[in-house]
Amino acid sequence: MPTDQLSSTSTPRLSNYSVRNPTPRDAKEILNLVRESGTLDENSCYAYLLLCDHFRNTCLVAELEEKIAGFVAAYRPPTRPQSVFVWQIGVALSSRKHGLAKYLLRHLLALPATEGVRFLEATVTPSNVPSQRLFKSFADEVHAPLEIVTGFESEHFDTPSHEEESLFRIGPIRADLDSINS
Repeated sequence: MPTDQLSSTSTPRLSNYSVRNPTPRDAKEILNLVRESGTLDENSCYAYLLLCDHFRNTCLVAELEEKIAGFVAAYRPPTRPQSVFVWQIGVALSSRKHGLAKYLLRHLLALPATEGVRFLEATVTPSNVPSQRLFKSFADEVHAPLEIVTGFESEHFDTPSHEEESLFRIGPIRADLDSINS
């Protein structure tokens, strides 16, 4: 089999994924990926429509064989313009453990809409070990400090069972990102 083709048993290389900004047509597929993840907080389809429309310049989808295999929903907080906040990042079960989430984060930091960003932020629950590993590993990869502080306490949420969310803050990130985008 040629090396540039995929079979059902082969591991996709990151170069096989296409990365682009989402459109409103992607909202339902992103919502389905969130549902199938089993770990991400499910938002309404309307929330994903807004992300894919109003925040499309700071959001990305990764496609493999014309199907969304991963996404990152992010925005620049108005009160912290040097930061980009990752609201959600998700990877389909079939594309996990291949580095796709970090690949999306590298692409996020290379977007024109994130020019001048010095910090990458996200909130993570204590039970979400994969996300904790992702952000710790990404901080190492970009050679930037990682600060973990209180983000949102459990009583801030509408359900008593919701865990607290720690704020992971990576940075300052070097202005020259060429080494992490290769």
